[in-house]
Amino acid sequence: MSAKIISGTETAKAIREELKVEVAELTEKHNIVPGLVTILVGEDPASQSYVAAKNKTAHALGIHSEQVTLDADTSEEDLLALVEKYNNDDKINGILVQLPLPKHIDDNKVLTAINPDKDVDGFHPINVGRMVLGEKCFLPCTPHGVLELLARSGTETSGAEVVVVGRSNIVGKPMVNLMLQKRPSGNSTVTVCHTRTKDLTFHTKRADIIIAAAGVPKMITADMVKEGVVVIDVGVNRIGKAASGKAILAGDVDFDSVKEKAAAITPVPGGVGPMTITMLMKNTVQAAKQAAGLI
Repeated sequence: MSAKIISGTETAKAIREELKVEVAELTEKHNIVPGLVTILVGEDPASQSYVAAKNKTAHALGIHSEQVTLDADTSEEDLLALVEKYNNDDKINGILVQLPLPKHIDDNKVLTAINPDKDVDGFHPINVGRMVLGEKCFLPCTPHGVLELLARSGTETSGAEVVVVGRSNIVGKPMVNLMLQKRPSGNSTVTVCHTRTKDLTFHTKRADIIIAAAGVPKMITADMVKEGVVVIDVGVNRIGKAASGKAILAGDVDFDSVKEKAAAITPVPGGVGPMTITMLMKNTVQAAKQAAGLI
């Protein structure tokens, strides 16, 4: 029997409808319009696409959205000055600097310059520390999206054997931490693996839940998983081009074979991807409520 498909597209749509209502209530009852600024340096096509999608989503939800596009040769000093400007702008609750930045700009210096209370990406060291301690903070958007997918698909995580494949600062490490915590969609026993793990199959075969985020196309195959596993595939890998010129995408999981053994699985595209932007919007609304003292 083929697996239940956990649709990020449908889940994201449901959350956005909830956020739309929440934003309308904030505006009508409290005269608060959540504000987000996205800052793009350079003309990377993928980054341009991501930023455009974020702004389009914000506008659809009633969130005030500003986009600033800077030349690729913009100095680090000028970028930091722009971040500071928005740190002091009361109309803006969330600041997102699109990564990657040009090589002459220090990513960490820029991310650290963002006011932690406006760090809706959840990358500032203060928010990372709060997350590790289980305190209120902005959760990084992709791991946050995974938690929502698990919760809304009815996947039981408490006591489950979870294997996270990947150790990036953006997905793998926070995912491990969140799954360990005493929280909804947490309380799991977690093993972290990566591309240097000697016997990956030994670990993935034991897993009740696999979260694949290593950036290697189709690395998790059917012979590496047990019957009834739940698979969350975070990977988005370009493996070729269709005749139309559109990129052919594959996840870190061999979807066609693994879905025949899994109880539930996310597709690529249409799985975790749509959740990331949605969680950014959720964090922006949270930031607006925090700034107003409503939470």
